[in-house]
Amino acid sequence: MSEANAKNIPVPFSVLDLAPVPQGKTPANAFQSSLELAQHAEKWGYQRYWLAEHHNMTGIASAATSVLIGFIAAGTKTIRLGSGGVMLPNHSPLVIAEQFGTLATLYPDRIDLGLGRAPGTDQRTMMALRRHMSGEIDNFPQDVQELQHYFADVKPEQAVQAVPGQGLHVPIWLLGSSLYSAQLAAALGLPFAFASHFAPDMLYQALSIYRSKFKPSAQLQKPHAMVCINAIAADTDEEARRMFTSNQQQFINLRRGKPGKLPAPVDNIESLWSPQESFGVDQALRLSVVGNKETVRHGLQAIARETEADELMINGQIFDHTARLHSFDIVSQLQGEIFKQPRID
Repeated sequence: MSEANAKNIPVPFSVLDLAPVPQGKTPANAFQSSLELAQHAEKWGYQRYWLAEHHNMTGIASAATSVLIGFIAAGTKTIRLGSGGVMLPNHSPLVIAEQFGTLATLYPDRIDLGLGRAPGTDQRTMMALRRHMSGEIDNFPQDVQELQHYFADVKPEQAVQAVPGQGLHVPIWLLGSSLYSAQLAAALGLPFAFASHFAPDMLYQALSIYRSKFKPSAQLQKPHAMVCINAIAADTDEEARRMFTSNQQQFINLRRGKPGKLPAPVDNIESLWSPQESFGVDQALRLSVVGNKETVRHGLQAIARETEADELMINGQIFDHTARLHSFDIVSQLQGEIFKQPRID
């Protein structure tokens, strides 16, 4: 491959949907909005569409993640659907294997299973989920391998099978915002997605560990790293920055222990928080690309260059549904123009 061609490897785009519930709306509204966004994302050429498990959050409607994936899959035809992610410590691996085995049976070659090790909620809700409160983190590697066992070809005398699920080889991804999942994904030879849209601090170190320690597996022969970021696009930079204030408000409300529905945008975000809070939110959301098409183009290319990402996953917490569709439309028009920087090993 020539040097010129090596620099022209387009980075695929995917969508992370938190099924946001804006103020004045209901989860039913959120589900219909998610379906419409997924249908447009399919038409616009996004590679995959993932939904995330959260609990006890009135502004996020995707708690029953596998059920919502089924709803979206039924309303689309080709785009890959998956979890970004299922919080595995909340569940029995067999139950998740059966759920995603069912999805993969209904929608062949379209289902991904992204796994996280956090609870996706607060401690009291963890208890309501009936999680064991001791040893759950230590069990995560064993739970992942148990899931792999349920998706593999059935073995002679195998006493417990996932039906459906066994033999379907549903692709498993590991998600994380620290070094733990990067190391595990490398050891198991799995694709890795980093949650830099809200916790970017360890992004570069995690990617370095994942790539340097990666061991090929039956699922994946070389490392595949997806970087999740926030992207808010509009016709003008000013409009995009105003739309982004909804995400900023939601984040500071969460940090204050007052999570709620996605707030409407405001003209002056500085009037709503202290300088210390502003600094904290800016740090947490610093992998956000906000602006018009050209601004977003430069931002995405910079992130692709700095991270050497194999794929970019776009999160867009936008209050107005029409504006959200327009944002993802603008971003989709940049597909084929954001290039991966090839690694020289």
